[in-house]
Amino acid sequence: MPSASRKGASWPYCHFAEHVMKIATAALLVFACATTSAAQSVPPVRGPAERGQPAWFLQGSFPDPTGYTATAPGGIVTVLPRPATPPVLALPNPPPCRGAPHCGNRQAGAPKRSDMQRVQWEQTLGYDFAYPIDLPAGTGGVPAVALDSKGNLWVFQRKPTGMAQLFKYGPDNRLLLTVGEDVIGHHNKAHGMAVDSEDNVWILDTGLATAIKLSPNGKVLMQLGTRGRRGDWNEERGQHLLWEPVMIAFGRNGDFYIAEGHGNESPNDTDSADPANQSGAARILQFNKDGKFIRQWFGNEVNEGKFANAHALGIDPTNGDVWIGDREDYRILVYSADGKFLRQIPTRNLVCAIQFDPAGNPWMASGQDGQFLKLDRSGRVLGAIGNGMGIGRGQFIEASYFVFDRDMAIYAGDTSVSRITVMRPRG
Repeated sequence: MPSASRKGASWPYCHFAEHVMKIATAALLVFACATTSAAQSVPPVRGPAERGQPAWFLQGSFPDPTGYTATAPGGIVTVLPRPATPPVLALPNPPPCRGAPHCGNRQAGAPKRSDMQRVQWEQTLGYDFAYPIDLPAGTGGVPAVALDSKGNLWVFQRKPTGMAQLFKYGPDNRLLLTVGEDVIGHHNKAHGMAVDSEDNVWILDTGLATAIKLSPNGKVLMQLGTRGRRGDWNEERGQHLLWEPVMIAFGRNGDFYIAEGHGNESPNDTDSADPANQSGAARILQFNKDGKFIRQWFGNEVNEGKFANAHALGIDPTNGDVWIGDREDYRILVYSADGKFLRQIPTRNLVCAIQFDPAGNPWMASGQDGQFLKLDRSGRVLGAIGNGMGIGRGQFIEASYFVFDRDMAIYAGDTSVSRITVMRPRG
């Protein structure tokens, strides 16, 4: 199916630029919306290559199938009808956001994501798209992938209750291991995943609030959080609960970090009747390699050094800094390894995932903008891969978690589509 047509500028784009201006100086922005008493200026639909960045343009959105897709060999996607009744969950999800100031959209009349114009960057890096991995039959998007030291690819998928969700494929793209619900239970909202230095794989369930560590053979070694019990981590009380764990990443010394807080919902459960769950603030939890708690730091708001959600998480291999993607606020915040705020980086795209390539360069996945962006440490876009939002070749409904192999190839799932895209540099 062809990509959504490119459209002219629209209010959502202007709204986005105004929003970014709140958190960045005008010098950092190439475009802006200026409001006068008479009329509001119209931003351009294209921008030139400048300051080392490729040219950009606007492209329309595509309807989100939310995982109801079938994928044929070669990555050909068919959107399937949504079921008349919602799927049965293994356990009820914790209560949704309610009562707090940031539940749902923060601004009345904010546009739906499907109506937004999306900033796309011209592709100048020279990558090809391939779909060599055939996933198990059935629906379910792929929110996360991970590579171990042997070149095996782990795939974490959102499948219906009763179906396996965790798989390991060999370097030849053949299925090596399936980890079923008898081992890890059903994950209502499969999300982040990463492999540690010992080839153990960690998986996060945002809905049921757990982080599980498994051996390379798929045996459970550790669990953080209580299944189906969202709440605050409070070391003084001996209360070890997680609140919407989203992403996990590993430091150079083996410490690991868990980003908590999904959507634009922080603070969330401030009016909860549950005494173990009365903060609901987006945060970062830090543990040593044995799972011993070290510290946590909180977001809570949209100010310098704060974050309304913590959707992306990456550890800079050159110095151990922690990069946090504050997705709905179009920015990255950088902290030291011990949680001290260093700086913030405004972006033109949703920050859904952050990774560092084998050379130590930062990259980000732009979510429903459908691209993977190579950055410098000031946040300039040095290059882009991806054809935007859609189900065609090289497109993504939601480009999120991704990993690099030693040859700079990128492996990525799609949170809303049942396929794996492999992007290899030409030559």
